[in-house]
Amino acid sequence: QVQLVESGGGSVQTGGSLRLSCAASGIAYSSRCVSWFRQAPGKEREGVAAIYTSGNIAYYADSVLGRFTISQDNNKNTFYLQMTSLKPEDTAMYYCAANEAGGYCSSISAADFGYWGQGTQVTVSS
Repeated sequence: QVQLVESGGGSVQTGGSLRLSCAASGIAYSSRCVSWFRQAPGKEREGVAAIYTSGNIAYYADSVLGRFTISQDNNKNTFYLQMTSLKPEDTAMYYCAANEAGGYCSSISAADFGYWGQGTQVTVSS
């Protein structure tokens, strides 16, 4: 059974940094895609970054390219999203998600991910 638990959200000023963590269980020994999504009030959930459990980074949204970095610590079964140069438009609830074993990162659409964490709030003030 896959379980994902996010942490690390908070409130920062423009230009600040945060590192989100996603503690994963039930996904060891299986290749799949793990992605960070975010959802701001009144907006659709959007994919931010994605990585294969093998460690290959698969995707960054244009809006975060060069500012966010996705990574993982296999020993801890933990995935990270390092966020720098934060902007007010980065304000959202951030979710960690995983797809089924054997799944690919070819489509970073919320509908393609069946396992979700509870989310962690990121607020960036100007």
